[in-house]
Amino acid sequence: MSLDLPVLKQGSFYYIKDGDADFILEDKTKRGLTVKDISIDEKLNVKADKGMIHDMDGIGHWVPIRWYFSKDLFDLKKISEYADAMEKKYVELRELTCPDDSD
Repeated sequence: MSLDLPVLKQGSFYYIKDGDADFILEDKTKRGLTVKDISIDEKLNVKADKGMIHDMDGIGHWVPIRWYFSKDLFDLKKISEYADAMEKKYVELRELTCPDDSD
């Protein structure tokens, strides 16, 4: 499910979209993952769409796909901080798992 809303900011791994009452932070790495639950994210304490991924042992893990930040409580600057932290985490993971072997 892709929300067809105006994009306010984007990185390699995220979009920040402009919803009616919420700013929506969407994790691009979870594109195509089916929303199976909508609940409060434990880390950010905001409503989140969540999907299920399975590890190599077949154990399922709930992962957030997108977060909904109320415009009454959050501004774009604060959400950008969360997005930039997510971007940094994924860049580090990519560098660790896919090092540049061009030398």
